[in-house]
Amino acid sequence: MSTRATRSGSARPSGSGWELAVWYLMRLTGLGLFVTALAHYIIVHFLYDPSSQKAQWITDERWGNIAWRTADWLMLTFVVFHAFMGLRIVIGDYTSGRLRFFLTMLLYVGAIVIFALGTIAVATFPFPVKP
Repeated sequence: MSTRATRSGSARPSGSGWELAVWYLMRLTGLGLFVTALAHYIIVHFLYDPSSQKAQWITDERWGNIAWRTADWLMLTFVVFHAFMGLRIVIGDYTSGRLRFFLTMLLYVGAIVIFALGTIAVATFPFPVKP
């Protein structure tokens, strides 16, 4: 795989295909993480009083709203993709041969499991019943 330097000095895969798509998606998910994590932090820690945030607040206010669930699921999607594709690069840098293949496949399975469990948690958490 040949690479090309960009203005930032990071290597960009040349040509097209999987590696180039991952390269662009890593940058997009990094930007998405910055926006969603910063928004989450500002909303939860500045707009709402942290001392009043109990479990009931989370179930009623946070996850009782489909917009919050969607934002949390989007942040989960960004985190899982960005983290596991970054780990894939680390595995590729420090291993080779069958070990690289085994660890990469184990990483993909782990990412799918964590993403599925997070999605199930976000999607199936019961909405509160308002009297």
